[in-house]
Amino acid sequence: MSFMPDFELGLWNAWILIIPLIVLWICGVKFLFSKRMPDYTPPSKKTEKNLSSLSVIIMFGSFIYSVFMPLKLGTIWFSIGLVVYLLGLVLIAITMINFATTPINKPVTKGLYRYSRNPMFIGWFLLYFGIAIACISWVYIVITALFILITAYLSPFEEAVTLKHYGKAYKKYIERTPKWIGIPKK
Repeated sequence: MSFMPDFELGLWNAWILIIPLIVLWICGVKFLFSKRMPDYTPPSKKTEKNLSSLSVIIMFGSFIYSVFMPLKLGTIWFSIGLVVYLLGLVLIAITMINFATTPINKPVTKGLYRYSRNPMFIGWFLLYFGIAIACISWVYIVITALFILITAYLSPFEEAVTLKHYGKAYKKYIERTPKWIGIPKK
């Protein structure tokens, strides 16, 4: 990993790994999340609005950057990165199935949501980190770190919206389920 990131247009660049990410994101927004939280209101505080906008800008910027970021095919880095990436992809797919199979009038508390209140975020973090490793890119490591920091800051806002929407059922869920990952309390 050098200070100057590799920057070349090519067929075997990270954009290949971004395509499933975009498909999952579009499917999630269009079919799952918009139906589950119809009364969603955007963040009201200026800091939350700015960070929310910044995360979208970073995400789309990372998509564009991936077109110019070569995969390190044939290296151990690519192999490790691909495994981490696929783990993230599987986590996101499972959480989307958990969303789709939970009645709209109930909070999602089954599947991976039994062990984490934010398994989809964990999946996204693993995806981005896997891309960073597969391309040996410090830029993508920085992007991953920024996503983690922004998500950690914004997740209480998201939980407040969800608590307002689902009430006591979600409050009980918060009390027994770890925020990021762990064993649920009895």
